Amino acid sequence: MHDHHGDGPSMNQLIFNIGLSVEIISLYLLCCGLVDAGRNITYQNLVEIWNDTPESLAEGLQFLERKKILRRIFSDQPDRRAYQLTGIEHWKI
Repeated sequence: MHDHHGDGPSMNQLIFNIGLSVEIISLYLLCCGLVDAGRNITYQNLVEIWNDTPESLAEGLQFLERKKILRRIFSDQPDRRAYQLTGIEHWKI
């Protein structure tokens, strides 16, 4: 369910060099951690490990979508959203 190639970690170091907030970088790292653990990037999985408000999680996910760092792949209800990491060639930085 993720757009990650190879056996290495899914995180791309570029995330630290494009001027994003600490909160957004943290959310990206949580998404990568889920993928590396073999779990899907879903709102439900993220809300269980997110240490801020559900509203800030939703805003962060929307931001990562706008930047094309995440791609929404499922969304029949707000709490059932699922995402996929994209390759850096898709990022809007």
